[in-house]
Amino acid sequence: MRVAVVSDIHGSRTALEAVIADLRGTSPDAVLLGGDVADGGSSPVEVLDRVRDLGWPGVMGNTDEMLIRPEALEDFAARSKAPSLWDAVREIAAATRSALGEERLAWLQALPMELVREDAGLALVHARPGDCWRAPAGDASDADLSAMYGVLGQPIAVYGHTHLPSIRRLTGTPKLLINAGSVGLPYDGDPRASYVLIEDGASSIRRVEYDVEAELALLAHCGLPGAAWTAKMLRARGPAMP
Repeated sequence: MRVAVVSDIHGSRTALEAVIADLRGTSPDAVLLGGDVADGGSSPVEVLDRVRDLGWPGVMGNTDEMLIRPEALEDFAARSKAPSLWDAVREIAAATRSALGEERLAWLQALPMELVREDAGLALVHARPGDCWRAPAGDASDADLSAMYGVLGQPIAVYGHTHLPSIRRLTGTPKLLINAGSVGLPYDGDPRASYVLIEDGASSIRRVEYDVEAELALLAHCGLPGAAWTAKMLRARGPAMP
């Protein structure tokens, strides 16, 4: 069985459409959504509607949760020492929440925290089991990762959140831990959209070129708060402060 995992679109219509076109070529049996659908990009409404129309099952990301549960953001921000960052995130979330409206927010609210596909031997979360806000550190040991993701009970575990695609073989369970990277906002210096393709236990990170300048133009004219910050990160190909 061939399964694709698409994560961290972050409202980028241009990147999403390029990935959808690539998926037509790779022809997976199923496409799963790794969370962080709409917030922060040029086209939150259009992206959410497109994904919903495609019928991709998936999980809730942290920016999805903060749209439906603002207190989740406050809980996380309370442990941070970067107040200017969270002020910007609050403003973006408020505008995105208003743009999406109640019916779309209800769709986000129905997303689970975990998704298991036993037919593919795969489990999907946004960051880690039970927590869509905190992914493991990059230098986490095999033992720590097995303890964290082994509770999912599948030989393959997939997550996103960090915007850093990777494939790691573990000595315990799961046997394979995959970060799908980000469709709309890669942080690894590569401007191309990222998603993962898994078939019969083998996996590959797909990188898809798209018109970044076109997305930057959409950001410049969308009128949403935080658009300049997102544009800054797209240009930097990595995280940046607002």
